[in-house]
Amino acid sequence: MIPLQISTKIFTSFFIFGLLNNILYVIILSAAIDLVGSATPKGVVLLADIMPSFTFKLVAPFFIHFIPYKIRLYSLVGLSTTGMLLISLSPQQSIGMKVFGIMLASLSSGVGEVSFLQLTHFYTVGDRSNGGNSIGISGFSSGTGGAGLCGSFLFMLMTNMIGIPVKIVLLMFAICPLGFLATYYLLLPAPDHEYHEIGDGIFNEETEEIGIGTADSDLPVVSTVTGHIKVTVEKIKPLIIPFVIPLSTVYISEYVINQGITPTLLFPLKDLPHWLFSNYRDIYVVYGFLYQLGVFISRSSISFGIRIKRLYLLSVLQFVNVIITVIQSIYDLPFTSIWLLLILILYEGLLGGFSYVNTFVSVSEGVPKTKREFSLGCVSVSDGMGIAIAGCINLWLERKLCGFQVDRGRDWCLNGGSV
Repeated sequence: MIPLQISTKIFTSFFIFGLLNNILYVIILSAAIDLVGSATPKGVVLLADIMPSFTFKLVAPFFIHFIPYKIRLYSLVGLSTTGMLLISLSPQQSIGMKVFGIMLASLSSGVGEVSFLQLTHFYTVGDRSNGGNSIGISGFSSGTGGAGLCGSFLFMLMTNMIGIPVKIVLLMFAICPLGFLATYYLLLPAPDHEYHEIGDGIFNEETEEIGIGTADSDLPVVSTVTGHIKVTVEKIKPLIIPFVIPLSTVYISEYVINQGITPTLLFPLKDLPHWLFSNYRDIYVVYGFLYQLGVFISRSSISFGIRIKRLYLLSVLQFVNVIITVIQSIYDLPFTSIWLLLILILYEGLLGGFSYVNTFVSVSEGVPKTKREFSLGCVSVSDGMGIAIAGCINLWLERKLCGFQVDRGRDWCLNGGSV
């Protein structure tokens, strides 16, 4: 049993890791309309903000265990800081440079999510052979939810209410990655069982399984690499149906809503409180904040003993939200005012957060100890896969829905504003 003081430090450390790893992602999506303007689909920002992360998480299972955790840490700090500086300091018309900065920040997020989720394997409570209760997963999940809430609220506060220029806000957030180093070296306790800085035995286990051990070291390197890939793919397959598909489908639905549909869910400004909605762009920012509030609440739910094991049910419920919001965009029904729609956006965030945290806890509980670190890293590709698919859909969907509204004399979706 881990002492309370140590378990608190573990939870807090992974909470900070999750918070810092996701907050730049949230800030970038919150600033999407400011970065590219209302004429460019927000799916462009979404794809730039997810594709490098998704690509990294897709290929990481084949090599990530050879990279020491400290090298991963310094890499994500350098990538995210450089990315935010490019985004904030590039001229307004240099959309290509801003997109490149977004891609660097995205790659950093991918490195961080894979690494920190795998690192949680070494910080558990209870019988690890039966899954245990991961303090690390609980803390990291809650932190990523907190990033959504904190990031979207701070962006809304600084830009909507205080009036700080978006460029300055983005520059201020460029110093956040330094918190990774402070947390790792000053707060995170020693692991409850050892991990190796270079490799974790996975490659050795795989080479033995395919008959490439020390006795066969004279075999060509290409045979070793091929065998490693084959064994890795076989280890990934059992994770697809129970974990990857349900989490991916939830993310497809919610990011179709967030970046493809909500930019068209607008109401007359004269019917809205001016202190919060001074222009149509502000509506998009408030939607983002409420979504992230729901995510934070549900991603923290494991700490309060709430478990949902029927992962596919969450996928179905989130898809129902897609249908409702599409109908709302096209027909301005069933919601005739913004307030009930805001509740739906909050509920959408709740479903997404429940899916995320319960998926990774299910992996921790259901996968054997020897495969747990590897499995946690593999399943982390699910959200990126879902978001990438949603981004492709949104390149078409947002313009289509906006076109429907313009045809009905509601051209508000063309007036989102820019930096």
